[in-house]
Amino acid sequence: MDVYIVQNKKEISKLAYEFMLKAINEKDEAVLGLATGSSPEGIYEMFREDKPDVSHVITVNLDEYIGLPAQHSQSYAYFMKNNLFNHLNFKATHLPNGMVTDYVAECERYDQILTDNIPDLQLLGIGGNGHIAFNEPGSAFDLTTHVSELTQETITANKRFFESESDVPSKAITMGIKTIMRAKQILLIASGAHKAEAIKEMIEGNDVRNEFPASILRTHSDVMVIIDQEAASLLTNK
Repeated sequence: MDVYIVQNKKEISKLAYEFMLKAINEKDEAVLGLATGSSPEGIYEMFREDKPDVSHVITVNLDEYIGLPAQHSQSYAYFMKNNLFNHLNFKATHLPNGMVTDYVAECERYDQILTDNIPDLQLLGIGGNGHIAFNEPGSAFDLTTHVSELTQETITANKRFFESESDVPSKAITMGIKTIMRAKQILLIASGAHKAEAIKEMIEGNDVRNEFPASILRTHSDVMVIIDQEAASLLTNK
């Protein structure tokens, strides 16, 4: 695990963008695993500004809320189209569908897409409770794509995007940890003091345990972590 400590969120985005460009420019056909939320917004802004050729790039997203149509302003499909997909010429883009009636079939469908399109680089954030994608504490490490029940901590953290906490979906379709760990390279980004405890546990924790899902990343052969000074503030060894 290579850890890069930079000054602020803008520098996180700049360095992460450089790593992502390197990953897609090294191959004639490339797969990018993408994330949503506030953490990658600066990265996607750089993609929009620079408009690199991504006609050879397929994208796969980590997750999608259950119960939000793609047109909903807080769906991840809407976020990705607005922030990235509508602005660049990707070869293909994939997200789970949170509006199906048969979630087992949808998980199987999406997992097949992920099996056929293993990311050359998978972008991740981290939750305060150590979740990656929507793999909440206690999630088995051998899970592939599945329906996740969101914890109260996650719902509370995400309520800032909705009119009220009751509007936050309680379930999501998510890549499983086993699926995430298939990626050839993983890039995790985090900023702010509110992520400091999670970062310390992920990097310096005593053991790998599913009660803190991000700890599994220590076992991957190629992980880059980019954090700002605040998120790194509790690390013992910098």
